Amino acid sequence: MKRTHLPLNALRVFDAAARHLSFTRAADELAVTPAAVGQQIRALEDVLGVVLFRRTSKGLELTPEGTAGLDPLREGFLRFEESVDAMQAGQASDRYTIAVPREFYAEWLAPRLARFQAGTPGVQYILAPDEHADFTEANLDLAIRLVDGPGELEGVQLAPAMRVTVAAPEHREAWIDWPGMTLPEGVNPCIRAGSPGQALASAMAGMGRTILPLALAEAAIARGSLTVLEGPEPAQRAYWLLAPPPQWRAKKVRSLVGFLSS
Repeated sequence: MKRTHLPLNALRVFDAAARHLSFTRAADELAVTPAAVGQQIRALEDVLGVVLFRRTSKGLELTPEGTAGLDPLREGFLRFEESVDAMQAGQASDRYTIAVPREFYAEWLAPRLARFQAGTPGVQYILAPDEHADFTEANLDLAIRLVDGPGELEGVQLAPAMRVTVAAPEHREAWIDWPGMTLPEGVNPCIRAGSPGQALASAMAGMGRTILPLALAEAAIARGSLTVLEGPEPAQRAYWLLAPPPQWRAKKVRSLVGFLSS
């Protein structure tokens, strides 16, 4: 029988039924109904062309054919478990590779990673040089992006989708623009920045006012480096913590996601 045709689910049911010699107790272990266990066993018997169990006055018994296959089957399941453990160990559970906009890292993420690191001795961070790096090519665990939703990725929103108009306490009466920001009608910006981070730095230098995600600006506001001119008000985009489903399900990623989103 080809590996791709192995009835793995039915074999798992057979193992449970053989250990308990009871379809009912096997069903309890597997969180299914006894009827579902019986259906899987009958399907397995049809595939193999043998009878695996017989009912006697004393209860359920394994046939010689069923007994003959049981030890190799259990050894196989143990090897599966060893394989899974080896693959999970290869993830380097104490190391995270993250792509994040550098300004958001400095203003929001770095202090939180420091707190997570303090409670998780030995943890390491690798920061991807490109915030838009491909998950597979850069071997990323997580990415933080300013988007309007997770799209096809798994994700959690790190802060409310809010924006605020800010400037340094002493600033030029001019506007700083960046891609994705909508300026008031008729405004001609003095600076066209390439990212929210460049707009943030320009505003803190007193070069004009700009509209920024509140999560990016709030630390500078708290320090007094920026003052709020308008807002906060709802915005379309927010900072999301993102990963493809396989990474998202990893234990180490769930741990960090839970910390950052709490």
